[in-house]
Amino acid sequence: MTEYVFKLPDLGEGTVESEIGEWFIKVGDDVEEETVVGTMMTDKAAVEVSSPVSGKVIRLAGEPGDIVAVGAALVVFETGAKSVAESSTRAPAPREQTNDAPAGPQAAPTSGSKERDAGRVITSPAIRRRAKEHGIDLNDVEGSGPAGRILRQDFDAFLGDSARPELPEQQPQRATGKKEIKVIGLRRVIAERMSAAKREIPHFSYVEEVDITELEALRKHLNDKKPGLRLTLLPFLGLALVRALRRFPQCNATYDKERNVIVQHEAVHLGVAAQTPDGLKVPVVRHAESRSLEDLAAEMRRVAEAARDNTAKRDDLGGSTITITSLGKLGGIVSTPVINLPEVGIIGVNRAVERPMVFNGQIAVRLMMNLSTSFDHRFVDGYDAAAMVQEIREMLEHPATIFV
Repeated sequence: MTEYVFKLPDLGEGTVESEIGEWFIKVGDDVEEETVVGTMMTDKAAVEVSSPVSGKVIRLAGEPGDIVAVGAALVVFETGAKSVAESSTRAPAPREQTNDAPAGPQAAPTSGSKERDAGRVITSPAIRRRAKEHGIDLNDVEGSGPAGRILRQDFDAFLGDSARPELPEQQPQRATGKKEIKVIGLRRVIAERMSAAKREIPHFSYVEEVDITELEALRKHLNDKKPGLRLTLLPFLGLALVRALRRFPQCNATYDKERNVIVQHEAVHLGVAAQTPDGLKVPVVRHAESRSLEDLAAEMRRVAEAARDNTAKRDDLGGSTITITSLGKLGGIVSTPVINLPEVGIIGVNRAVERPMVFNGQIAVRLMMNLSTSFDHRFVDGYDAAAMVQEIREMLEHPATIFV
C-alpha cells in the first residue's frame, strides 16, 4: 500500500489559493477515480475537483472555509495499484460548478438522463445545502439538466411536491436555541468586497425622481405587440445609461489600485446585480453599447438566470465597467447602493408608484420612480454625477429620445 497526495490544482485566472467550499467525502471513505471529492471557491465560482486515483481517504486539508494554497496537499489517499510517482503524473481538470455538464474522460451522457457521476448526484453546492436543511435525499430528485444534473427548478418543484402540512402545536413553545453559520464561500467574498468598497471608496450618493408614465406605456405597448417579448424597465435604463456615458466617460471607468490609474472604457460592460440563493452576484452583459433593446433585454435575462441557477461561466461574472441594481417590487423609495469594486459608479432602481403630480399645470396621477445612485467621489465630481443622472432622467421621461 502507498500514499498518494492529491495537490490543489491551478484553478485558473492566476489563482494562488482557494477556499474549501464543501466536502463530498470524509476520512475513511473508499473513493473511485474521477469521483468529485468537493468544491473549491474562487472569487467568481465554485469549482468541482475530482480524484485522480482510486483509494481510501486518510487525510483532508481542512474544513469548509479553510484556505488552501495551489500546490498544497488537498486530499491524501491510501492506494495499492500505483506508486506515487506513477499516479502523480496526471491530475484531473477541475470542474467549474457553474457549468452545465462536468468534464471527464468519458463521453458525457445525453441531456436529461438519470445517470450519476461515480454514484453521486450532480448538482450545485447551493442545492446540496438546501437539501440538507430540508432533510431531502437528492437521489430522490429527478434532474432535468445535462447528465441528470439537478437544477434549481428541479429542486424547487420537488420541494413543493413533498411539502407536508405542519401538525398543530399542542402548546406554545419558547425558542431557546441559536444557530451559528460559518461565513464561507460566496458569502465571505461578498462580505470582504462590501467591506473594502465602503472602507476605500468615499461614496457620493445622488437620488432623482423620474416620471416613467410614458416609458411604462411604451413598454406595455411593445410587449403586447410582440407575443413572447418580456421587456422590463431595466433594458430601457441600460440603453439610456449607455447613451449618457458617451458624454460622461469618467463614469464608465475602473480604478486600478495597484498602479493608481483610472481606466476609462469605450465598451460598456454592464453589471446587473442579481439576488441568488447563494447571495448577491453581478453577472455581466458584454458590449451593451452595441445591443438593441430586445437583444439587451434577452442578455440581461440570460445572465441573471445563469447566475441564479449556477450555470454562469466565469467570464459572465467579472469585468463589468458600471452596474445597475434593482430590488424590483421591494425597491422601496430610496436606497444607497454600494459601488461594485473596482468600478466608480452604480445606478439603483427603486419601486415605481403612482403619485399625484403637477403635470402641464394640472394635478395628474403619474407613475414615478426614483433612481438612487452612488459614485466614487475621488474620481467622479458631484456635478458630473448629477448631470449624467439628469440626462438619464430626461431620456426615460421622453423615451423616444433613447432611440434617436
